[in-house]
Amino acid sequence: MNIQSINPATEEIVESFELYSSAQIDEALASAHTAFRAWRETNFALRSALFQRIATYLRAHKTALGRMASLEMGKPLSESEAEVEKCAWSCEYYAENAEHFLEDEKIATNATDSYVSYQPLGVVLALMPWNFPFWQVFRFAAPALMAGNTAVLKHASNVSRCALEIERVFRECGFPEGVFRTVLVPGAETGKLIADHRIAAVTLTGSEEAGIAVASTSGQHLKKHVLELGGSDYFIVLEDADLDAAAQTAVRSRFQNTGQSCIAAKRFIIVEAVAEAFEHKFVEAAATLRVGNPLQRETQIGPMARGDLRATLDKQVQSSVNMGAKILFGGRPLDGRGYFYAPTIVTHVTPEMPLFYEETFGPVAAITHARDTDHAIELANTSKFGLGGNLWTRNVDRARALARRLESGSTFLNGMTASDPRLPFGGIKHSGYGRELSVFGIREFVNIQTVWIGPALDTTSALPRSE
Repeated sequence: MNIQSINPATEEIVESFELYSSAQIDEALASAHTAFRAWRETNFALRSALFQRIATYLRAHKTALGRMASLEMGKPLSESEAEVEKCAWSCEYYAENAEHFLEDEKIATNATDSYVSYQPLGVVLALMPWNFPFWQVFRFAAPALMAGNTAVLKHASNVSRCALEIERVFRECGFPEGVFRTVLVPGAETGKLIADHRIAAVTLTGSEEAGIAVASTSGQHLKKHVLELGGSDYFIVLEDADLDAAAQTAVRSRFQNTGQSCIAAKRFIIVEAVAEAFEHKFVEAAATLRVGNPLQRETQIGPMARGDLRATLDKQVQSSVNMGAKILFGGRPLDGRGYFYAPTIVTHVTPEMPLFYEETFGPVAAITHARDTDHAIELANTSKFGLGGNLWTRNVDRARALARRLESGSTFLNGMTASDPRLPFGGIKHSGYGRELSVFGIREFVNIQTVWIGPALDTTSALPRSE
């Protein structure tokens, strides 16, 4: 059986791949499992040098790698190259900080010595999506491998060339055989991979439905797992916001990667006092976006990754319009070849409409009017998702207080939500659990081990005092 990579801008087949046989899958798992025994014993200096080498390689080859991503999933080339650059940054960040993040932590007890140690778990299975085919992988791989784990990647089938290329990059940059492996298997086979005794833990970036399936299977086999799932991020604009800055950021946040991002702003919640003015500025800025061939550098909006994704998005738009929403701009698939959808802004969206309560994965912005600040916070929290969001106001002290009321893994005040290796990334509610990036991300896939060394210095010091 073959899987195909289809150029979403032309609907032409880019490449066909044979699915891995049972023997090939077994070899990859055995290789990663065997490699772990030696890799866990390597020192941080060696791991760091290898990841620095990858960072250099990625920057030197970002044009070729970026073009590969653009061909397979339609991302504008400038954004693809920026994605590869970000991968290099993450590799450097963990090369420079992993040893510090995982150094033993002394704890004062009644022991002669006691401390917390961080030990790798084993082979981590990475189930990764197509929308950021390089970044999603490297943001997991850099911390996990720097911690001493090895990895097996099952990537989205429509970016199979990117998946194989990532494995090649690790190998070419000098990583030992088996430390990072890719397998080409359909999504239906992931349960077997999770169940395999050689897999120690699982990380998924994907849909809510995929998260439920992975959590269920991982739980049945008692495998540690991290889930980064869908999002319906709020973008709140209060009456005292800088509307020009908010509108310009709204366009970048909603339409970057053709709107196919879990942390893209999706629900624009605008206080009524400034709603009309914001909408005018938002539409004016969105109207300048250039839609076209993702391989042309002037392109800002490429095609959606698949035809079925475009059909789903259009259904969400039309259903919401039929329920009373109003299209301000765009609102339809574009004619001709390719899975293009016009950049779209829809207003008067209410909580019972699909554009509000479902995740919209594409270039469509949904605007909802709020009576006041409290109503805006209420609307933002009226979602089963809780990944991230934005809040715009000139009163920063007020913003800090409001951030504590917002139900999301991150809140960006007067700026665009983005992942950053220095900050933890992840969600709550149906957006998943666990964290990637920063010190929190590298500690997700380690055994947090207590080490107590006797003899006890004072056997009574560990007991609670009577007073």
